[in-house]
Amino acid sequence: MVTVPKRGWAGIKNGELLNRAQEEFDVLLTMDQCIEYQQNPGEYDLAVVTISAPTNESETLLPLVPVIVDAVREAENGQIVSVVA
Repeated sequence: MVTVPKRGWAGIKNGELLNRAQEEFDVLLTMDQCIEYQQNPGEYDLAVVTISAPTNESETLLPLVPVIVDAVREAENGQIVSVVA
């Protein structure tokens, strides 16, 4: 798994983040619920999966893994798919 901080992309605005991510990845997973209102996903060559959960702690996210995996598999370029806890 690659995270934004591990990649050295912390602090980068969403538009630039999506530009960089599309060069290396097929899907961007994020807990940023505003990304769909701030960016036009159709402009990017990747899918975005947003996760809406009370926290990003493993105890909260682990039960969502099967749904997240399905969302990643089904998401198409230029599309935002939401996973809600």
